[in-house]
Amino acid sequence: MDSFFYFYRMFLFISLQQFLYSWIALAIVLFPLQLFVSAPYGRHTKTTWGPMLSNKLGWVLMESWALVTFWVVYMLYFNRNNYALSFATLYTLHYIHRSFIFPIRTKTKGKQMPLLIALFALIFNSINAACLAYFLSKVSIYPINYILSWNFVLGFFLFFAGAFINIKSDSILINLRKPGETDYKIPQGFLFKYVSCPNHFGEIIEWLGFMLMVWNLAGVAFFVWTASNLLPRAMHHHKWYKQRFKDYPNERNAVLPFLL
Repeated sequence: MDSFFYFYRMFLFISLQQFLYSWIALAIVLFPLQLFVSAPYGRHTKTTWGPMLSNKLGWVLMESWALVTFWVVYMLYFNRNNYALSFATLYTLHYIHRSFIFPIRTKTKGKQMPLLIALFALIFNSINAACLAYFLSKVSIYPINYILSWNFVLGFFLFFAGAFINIKSDSILINLRKPGETDYKIPQGFLFKYVSCPNHFGEIIEWLGFMLMVWNLAGVAFFVWTASNLLPRAMHHHKWYKQRFKDYPNERNAVLPFLL
């Protein structure tokens, strides 16, 4: 019986690995498509994608679901390892901010997003959250001195640097509008001097750091999907800014300072 369960667990692990390789490949295949088709939410919202719902409600639903999925799976295989719990905590803090604090801080009113986009994001978050939780709670093994490893040290620095960049950039964008204003403005200061979307740059750096810290295939998949979604999104934002504002700074790139 023990041999049966051993081979069953090995089968599940190998199957999950194969799925993640396919999942990563899908993100890479979809990347060029997203360069030409902008997801219809935010400033790029379109009503031709079916039923609409409140932008804030949609954001809360699709982001908070990542938390629910993650902890349901993590608790199934609960791992008391301090590193695994620390990584789970960092993931949780990020999604508490993205699910509840960020939407509350935004000053937009009456904006909507297609229900289909929220459903796509919910599926995406469910897959990534479940895989991350499974690897952290069941697969990854971290030794006591893991804190001294190069990938942990570098990943720790990048995660918090990226989180700081993301939150500070979002704060600048949120405070662009005074009470009652609805029009868009050119953001200034901080990393906006170099790129149009430092908030996306920060989130990419944040999850690159997380990938290095957790050091498993699920972390790689999450980072690849994050980059494949946010890089095209930032490029669409950059193009939109240049079309909308004739005096938009020519020296700014889209998302990667001095590169892209």
